[in-house]
Amino acid sequence: MSEVLVVGALLGQMKLTKPQSEKAANLFGLAENEQRMLNEVPMRGMTMPPTDPSIYRFYELVMINGPAWKAIIEDEFGDGIMSAIDFDLEMVRLPDPNGDRVKLTMSGKFLPYKYYGANGNHQALGYKET
Repeated sequence: MSEVLVVGALLGQMKLTKPQSEKAANLFGLAENEQRMLNEVPMRGMTMPPTDPSIYRFYELVMINGPAWKAIIEDEFGDGIMSAIDFDLEMVRLPDPNGDRVKLTMSGKFLPYKYYGANGNHQALGYKET
């Protein structure tokens, strides 16, 4: 299991399957109602901007770099978005003599925009034209 998924579920941001929630309940000694909550679809998100300094840094990364990331994704893939649902994130600690570093690798499925009513020679999906 993804560490991010499991911790996210325990923090109320993700949903575990029933077998996963049973294992978590056994591992952490959770009550039955707490186990059921791990299997419910949560209300995701938080107030913006975030006030926690660590979470705010991620917000800041997106605010500063987001327009460039968007432009690069559109240039490489076409008109669409990177999925936050069909998504994976890996976090690795990189030792560094000047202070350890955090390496994040994000992988999200590209979802092209669909142009409704497109027909004939009109492109139906926003994939990059080759």
